Amino acid sequence: MDFYTIVEKAKKTGKIEKGTNEVTKAIERGTAKFVVAASDVSPKEIIQHLALLCKEKGIKYGEVDSKQKLGISVGLKVACSSVAVIAAGEAEKDIHALKH
Repeated sequence: MDFYTIVEKAKKTGKIEKGTNEVTKAIERGTAKFVVAASDVSPKEIIQHLALLCKEKGIKYGEVDSKQKLGISVGLKVACSSVAVIAAGEAEKDIHALKH
């Protein structure tokens, strides 16, 4: 199960937050269940703090190779640096199966 598919499922059947600011808030509030960031974001500093925050809060974190594909998987016509899954919906089992 790839992260793009999980994000797509969660968007259709649950709730997600898009963009690094919203994702950061979701992590800090503890509402994020799973966070995905694109590794091709430039400069790296934009998303660098996300992995650390997730580790501190015990939230699952994953990286994908393309911000363009991440944008498409959340239904945007533009690139997306990061996504937080708030309510997993049908992606619940897939997220649960992931390692931390």
